[in-house]
Amino acid sequence: MERQEPDAAPLPPAATRLKKRRGFLRAAARGKRAARPGLVLQALAVPEPSLRLGFTVTKKIGNAVARNRARRRLKEAARLTLPAMGLSGWDLVLIGRDATAERPFPLLIEDLRAALRQAGVAA
Repeated sequence: MERQEPDAAPLPPAATRLKKRRGFLRAAARGKRAARPGLVLQALAVPEPSLRLGFTVTKKIGNAVARNRARRRLKEAARLTLPAMGLSGWDLVLIGRDATAERPFPLLIEDLRAALRQAGVAA
């Protein structure tokens, strides 16, 4: 049975992803922070008209399998949520928490939307 994908744009290409430690540290030091049960969001306004995303899950969460599951869920929540919002000019870092891997997916998406509102990224 083939899996059907929901209609949503893909994540930004690797060129617009935060991958270097410097980008994560800059968002942590100067950005706004919003914590929700399923994730933590760090958002930094940048002058470039693009949206850059970073995903991280610490070793406190569990073994590699648990961390990768949490990261995949964060990426999918971002893929389904962010394109419809039309955001640009932000560096966003999504940090997984203990509950990220087990939280029901609709609640995880709502956590992301609420964190974006709390950080002042979206209305």
